[in-house]
Amino acid sequence: MRLKFQFGSFITFIGFILSSLIVTLDLEAQTHQFKLIDEETNRPIPDANFFYGNEQGISSESGDITINFQPTITLTISHLQYGKRSFTAEELDQALKKHQLALQPKSHNLQPVTFISIHPNAGEQEQMTLQVQDKLAHDAGQVLEQFSSISSIRKSGAYGFDPVLRGFKYDQINLVIDGSQCATAACPNRMDPASSQVPLNMIVEAEVMKGPYSLRYGNAFGGTINFKSADPSFTDKANLNGRMGTSFETNGEISRSEALLGITSKHADIKLFGSLSTGNDYTDGDGVKIPANFYRSNIGGKIGLKLNSTQTMSLQVSNNYGKDVDFPALPMDLRKDDTWLINLGHKAVFYRGALSSWSTTMYATKVDHLMDNADKELNPRMVDANTSAKTNNAGGRTELRFDFDDDWLYAGTDMRIENADGTRKRNMLMGPMAGKTLTDNVWQDARIRKNGLFAEYHSQGDNFHLVFSGRLELNHAEAQNPDAGFAANYTDMSSDIVSPALSIGGTRTVTDNFSIGLWLGSAQRSGSLAERYINYFPIGLDPYEMIGNPELKPETNNQADLIFNYKSDATDLNLNLFSSFLNNHISSEIRKDLSPKMATAPGVRQFVNVDKAKIMGFEASWKQIINRKIQQVAELAYTHGQNTTSDEALPEIPPMEFRYRLIGSFINKKLRTELNFRHAFEQNRIAKSYGETKTPAFNVLDIKASYLIVQNLNVAASLQNIFDEAYYEHLSRSVRNAESRPIYSPGRSFYFSLSYRF
Repeated sequence: MRLKFQFGSFITFIGFILSSLIVTLDLEAQTHQFKLIDEETNRPIPDANFFYGNEQGISSESGDITINFQPTITLTISHLQYGKRSFTAEELDQALKKHQLALQPKSHNLQPVTFISIHPNAGEQEQMTLQVQDKLAHDAGQVLEQFSSISSIRKSGAYGFDPVLRGFKYDQINLVIDGSQCATAACPNRMDPASSQVPLNMIVEAEVMKGPYSLRYGNAFGGTINFKSADPSFTDKANLNGRMGTSFETNGEISRSEALLGITSKHADIKLFGSLSTGNDYTDGDGVKIPANFYRSNIGGKIGLKLNSTQTMSLQVSNNYGKDVDFPALPMDLRKDDTWLINLGHKAVFYRGALSSWSTTMYATKVDHLMDNADKELNPRMVDANTSAKTNNAGGRTELRFDFDDDWLYAGTDMRIENADGTRKRNMLMGPMAGKTLTDNVWQDARIRKNGLFAEYHSQGDNFHLVFSGRLELNHAEAQNPDAGFAANYTDMSSDIVSPALSIGGTRTVTDNFSIGLWLGSAQRSGSLAERYINYFPIGLDPYEMIGNPELKPETNNQADLIFNYKSDATDLNLNLFSSFLNNHISSEIRKDLSPKMATAPGVRQFVNVDKAKIMGFEASWKQIINRKIQQVAELAYTHGQNTTSDEALPEIPPMEFRYRLIGSFINKKLRTELNFRHAFEQNRIAKSYGETKTPAFNVLDIKASYLIVQNLNVAASLQNIFDEAYYEHLSRSVRNAESRPIYSPGRSFYFSLSYRF
């Protein structure tokens, strides 16, 4: 009966969404499609208005525009970042033959949004600057550290990096795949954060939307990280394509390989992909060996179908499998993590009337996790413990897009169901309980269902762009198998909370080179599964056992971003100032009246609301093209977090950080070189009540190069941490032993890779 209740509303939602897949369109027979791209980066340009005779519309997320070509009509394209341009029939005819039309950037970024291209699209320039390490990476959390505003909580030397965006972490960040799908960590200690479940070998771009401003993809409390997979592509004739790559890193003996095989035709795009990564212990700059064994594989496939000239459907299925992963900062190691992700999508575009597109996605995710302390060196060994946990996610979203001259509107609805269940078994080896086995109800079969309505309106003028965004979410939470000892602490184990979110912002182009952006937003977030229902388990910064609180009030983030941007032909200067004021901030406090279940825990912490807290800081960047072959990038980021109620620094706030890159492109762009310097300042603003300690400053210097040997064959090499610096990140946890030494990062290491695309 419980299972039926859990999925009943989801089945109803699926029925509603399936109705959106029946779309009938009356279009002229001859249509032509081309992709709108950035002339400098070859990245697709979405959200560009186009006018072509009686036709008008907007480019898709992948930059696609479809028209009924006529040899005498001029095409007009309007976009704030690229200006307004007209193309003659002859120019348009050439673009249709190339299947792409390039625009030169003319203005500025619209929102506090940044991108990195993980798998560049096919094309001469991208093939010469392939980011091999990103394609072969086994952990998306580590890839995200390329953003100056993102750091990672590290409990292992090589696995499960949990992203922190401007001091926001865990469920304060909305991390999704293709705008909807997510995976909830089954491990209470988050050995398997959502970022670790992203199938990177099918991702083309990572989009980071900072702040509570873009509310289309879920509750963007502190920001949204959206990993975009490749849209289906179709060819008039059957075409076989693919790629393969391999790499080796000396320090830790990390071996990685990945491959993709695809075939495209007029109506279908089929891709099969897989990857395998393994690693051993590495040595830090002091020559100390750090436990870092891991095994990670990924396999899956994606099918895209072109139903007609205006409708496409896609299905992606992937499996991530990890085993025998060392987590020296945790009381257990990962023994097995088996995750399945299924995503079904449909899209229809319209060219008559205000409605321009209708996108629908449904997904399901299943995580099966096992961890134990079998490999931990315990003296004396008082208990053998293991935890088996599972999470299931299911949901979907449907979104309509309307175009009104220079303005456009997104509107839709979404739903997400998160369920977690699991038990910890403790085989007592010593003391009066020796020989007995105790079972702990860790997750209490907890469930959260989120139903949301959202809308986002864009208004664009000659020198401004305004965005109004809103979201209303109903959050229902309950424990379907409550633990009696846990429930005794509370009056109500379930809750129904309505969480509103609103934002307004825009960019004003002051001159041809200078723009100012201002963004204001307020979002409300209810507690996560762990914050509400975790049952005596050490999941925090310190070794205290944590107990959830189903009576938590939702926390509110009131945030403002002020952005200044100057851009010329050779220089791009950007300054982003942000401040966030948190009400009912979800934190924790020590409960001296509660006793832990494990003797190794010093006590119990309970999740509680803190009256007020604040997070503020800035991000500055300077990009300069020195000449045709050399460019440089300098970035500086700082976050200040404060619990204003207790007058103490918020825990796990990264220090100020400076980065510098010198990039070269030589031999007709076949040779690419890069010098990376990173300086992390000392972090002396710490939360002593959580056992945080000061982190010293450090410098790291890397050098890398890649060369296109022959067409589509690329070799890359790098020397990482050239000076063998002994350092650790402020967000790295400490090894659980007598010395309690932080997990130091790898010392000097050589990296080699080879990739081939066909």
